[in-house]
Amino acid sequence: MSRVTFDVYGSAQPQGSKSLMPNGAMLEGGTAELRANRRNWRSAVADAAADALADQLAGRQMDGPLSLDVVFRAPMPASRSKAIRAAGRWWKPTAPDLDKLVRSVGDSLTASGLIKDDARIVALRAMKWEVDGWTGATITVREISNSEPFDGVIW
Repeated sequence: MSRVTFDVYGSAQPQGSKSLMPNGAMLEGGTAELRANRRNWRSAVADAAADALADQLAGRQMDGPLSLDVVFRAPMPASRSKAIRAAGRWWKPTAPDLDKLVRSVGDSLTASGLIKDDARIVALRAMKWEVDGWTGATITVREISNSEPFDGVIW
């Protein structure tokens, strides 16, 4: 079974809700700047995934049941205590919502050609941290088999 892991650098952006315009067009919500930030993040994920597809999978698109593991890394606020800052990471219990961050990654993985469709993701593990250091995400996609024993954990 294939497995691919790669890092995406930047500021992770959620896949926001869309609004139906009177003319029938669908428009992403938020300001023009927020839409540009989302577009840039999705492009960064798609580019890194396409590189991983070429480098780690020799161009073979992943299909079938997939697991997705994503660790989002956001900048640690200066207001964190010295002890937390010394640890180098802390949970990020604030916006953006984790499910919207994951949705953005799934769409980008499909757009990159790494995976056939994000509907193929049947198992998911995601977390978001505040960190001192680089920001972005570490993404792992793995093909899984129905013959694997399932004990609630497949990693």
